[in-house]
Amino acid sequence: MVVSLQFLERNDDFNIPSNEAVHSGKVRSVYWLRPEDSRRLIESRNYPVSRDAELAILIVSDRLSAFDCIWRAEDGLNGVPGKGAALNAVSEAWFEAFANAGLARSHILEAPHPLVWVVQRAKPVGIEAIARQYITGSLWRAYEKGERLFCGIDLPNDLMENQRLEEVLITPSSKGVLAGLEGIPAIDDVNITRADLERHWSDLGFEQSADIDQYERLLREGFAVIADRLDKVGQLFVDTKFEFGYATNAMGTSELIYMDEVGTPDSSRIWNASAYSQGHILENSKEGFRQALLSWVPDRELLLDKQRMPEREAYASKARLPQNMLLDVSRTYLDIAAQIIGAPIAVPVDPREEIKELLSVELGLI
Repeated sequence: MVVSLQFLERNDDFNIPSNEAVHSGKVRSVYWLRPEDSRRLIESRNYPVSRDAELAILIVSDRLSAFDCIWRAEDGLNGVPGKGAALNAVSEAWFEAFANAGLARSHILEAPHPLVWVVQRAKPVGIEAIARQYITGSLWRAYEKGERLFCGIDLPNDLMENQRLEEVLITPSSKGVLAGLEGIPAIDDVNITRADLERHWSDLGFEQSADIDQYERLLREGFAVIADRLDKVGQLFVDTKFEFGYATNAMGTSELIYMDEVGTPDSSRIWNASAYSQGHILENSKEGFRQALLSWVPDRELLLDKQRMPEREAYASKARLPQNMLLDVSRTYLDIAAQIIGAPIAVPVDPREEIKELLSVELGLI
């Protein structure tokens, strides 16, 4: 597959009027709109939210993050062509499927460009909701070391690496540093239990304790929706993370919704079913890049040891990977996204200029 070398690397410099600083993560930038612009868009574009809802423009880049660092390739290939468009298209498809299944809505109000969402502000729940159907990754590494209690779940003694589990396991982790909570270390990305959720539900951002059951239902049933469709195209849904938050609907009622991205090759492991049946793992997600990166770096422990994060960041900022490593990610993402969507992904030809025109002409923001 031939891919365009057009990509969007920087996404935090669009001149969108706001009363808040741009919030930029490793891949996305969020521009919170002024109240008057939010009201105008809600009315003119008939968004199904209350008139005083707070809106934002979310722009996804084509940067590639792995092991909490951004990676670039030789000759100025500082992003993965088509990556952002593939991630957005896949998330939109799953969010639509969830809504059609009567689960919950998402924070997305409109997707006017392959790299742009108009979203409603939501109050995030402070956990990463992780679901696992197979024992691999961090779950396997802990199991291999002898751990049989993972996120409060008892595991049997006879499991093999990459084995399908009898049921989907919910293994949440903390999102950000949570200080002062008994039983939860004040570090990012630490495993937590159902008992932790019940004890600290308010501090973790749940509006009521009963919503723990609701989050687990939305996670399990959302996982099942994705797994079922992937099964139809010969893929296995291995594990994933969801994120949840609270937002008000058109009636002004706060409700638990899906947010961020969901079921993408960036946030999930997806395996080829035919290869798995023959005893092989063929990755159709970012895990393939992570494994290639572990083989490419001279010291793989640099990427695995969280205590060496400053050294890792310094290394990643200077490293320039072979172009084929990023182009392989492009092909993987565009291919699996096309299978999920049922059509080729539209890759922007000149993303920066296209987004500027959207913001100016169609949305009237710049």
